[in-house]
Amino acid sequence: MLQVAFIQENKEDIIARLAKRNIDATEMINEAIAFDEDRKAIQTKLDNTKAESNALSKEIGNLYKSGETQKANILKQKTTQLKEITKTFEQELNDKVEALSELLYRIPNVPNPIVPAGNTDEDNEETFREGDIPKLYDGALPHWELAKKYNIIDFELGNKITGAGFPVYIGKGARLQRALIAYFLDKNTAAGYIEYQLPHLVNEASGFGTGQLPDKEGQMYHVTADNLYLIPTAEVPATNIFRDTLLNESDLPISITGYTPCFRREAGSYGAHVRGLNRLHQFDKVEILRVEHPDNSYNALDGMVEHVKGILQDLKLPYRILRLCGGDLGFTSALTYDFEVFSTAQDRWLEVSSISNFETFQANRLKLRFKNSEGKNELCHTLNGSSLALPRVLAGILENYQTEDGIKIPEVLVPYTGFDMIS
Repeated sequence: MLQVAFIQENKEDIIARLAKRNIDATEMINEAIAFDEDRKAIQTKLDNTKAESNALSKEIGNLYKSGETQKANILKQKTTQLKEITKTFEQELNDKVEALSELLYRIPNVPNPIVPAGNTDEDNEETFREGDIPKLYDGALPHWELAKKYNIIDFELGNKITGAGFPVYIGKGARLQRALIAYFLDKNTAAGYIEYQLPHLVNEASGFGTGQLPDKEGQMYHVTADNLYLIPTAEVPATNIFRDTLLNESDLPISITGYTPCFRREAGSYGAHVRGLNRLHQFDKVEILRVEHPDNSYNALDGMVEHVKGILQDLKLPYRILRLCGGDLGFTSALTYDFEVFSTAQDRWLEVSSISNFETFQANRLKLRFKNSEGKNELCHTLNGSSLALPRVLAGILENYQTEDGIKIPEVLVPYTGFDMIS
């Protein structure tokens, strides 16, 4: 959520930068400023009324002490009227604050100046590419066919148990899945991230804290009886660890990692491009998250990008990095880099990670602050990234490492799997 003071001080710049998202935010920005001016005016009236009431109460007390009861009773009637006026102003203030908050919740984060303008993922900028695309043997298969051939993932069984998008991993498929999770966590903790085991359901306040609500409400599974939501990513419970928190400057930076299953309704996702592991309703992901001093958050973002590059280099998968354009940028993000692995059998790129800097956008919702060197409270910057999302990494391994004799296991994973070939 943008800060009102920031909006007032940077109105034209914010409107121009939000235009990169293909949004004309002029009306919303003007309305937010007007709401805040109204709020200030009501607050002033409320403060003045309370001050007048307090002064009268003091005067009434003095009149009673001096025996001037009649004068005191006349003034007491006025204080009764002032109390009613105070209640009216308090209600008006609450209504205005609520209306302002609801409006601010609808305004997305302001893109960083280096975010390219654009409408769709076709307008994203490629910033880096590494790894050779392997030449496969004749008759090479996409991962969903390999999964069936070697009996390592059963999509039909998942459909029987739950529905489409809930695969069942079997035998070496399950062990490879577990190996990837352990390997990712080990890489992250070796880099200084503290591991957390996190809840898989969150309350409404947590959803609002990280910006999934109200923006992605239709994409989340809602447990209505308890008003809880299945997490779409570990980002939600991990970031909400710090909701309503005041840190010391010396506490920064904070780096955490965690593995969770993720649940996404992915409403309206159909077609060949979502076959197999390409898009699921339940999938595993290892997340990294940082809470940073504002002066260091973009250095931290660069460090997170380098960290994920190192993991994909270890897996020896061909990948590229994209800087997302305004039209493809997430609601809460100021700048996002996507990592994509090349799927040789499908002849297409598959997203395996998004790494984002939210600047103060989430921290303002969360009331996540630190006390700076001058003793003033200041909003932190939050960042998070996938390190990594498993389904498409697994798809990339199955397809790129396939041979006529079976599927090789990346060398770095063999100590985790206990085998070097699926055959």
